[in-house]
Amino acid sequence: MGINSERDIEANMQIGPTDHGMVRIFIEANGVEIPMDFDPEEAEEIAEEIRAATIAARAVKKGG
Repeated sequence: MGINSERDIEANMQIGPTDHGMVRIFIEANGVEIPMDFDPEEAEEIAEEIRAATIAARAVKKGG
């Protein structure tokens, strides 16, 4: 499965700080829970990647 493979899976995602000073991305789907903890610097890098992907997706949408 790649980034462009569509799936009909419903999932919930939560993002927030932990009591240990980490940023947690928590995903739950089909009874599976995936907690992913990142230090603040890693979380900033992820946020930058999301922003860059958003810009790229908007460019594709305008071109299509």
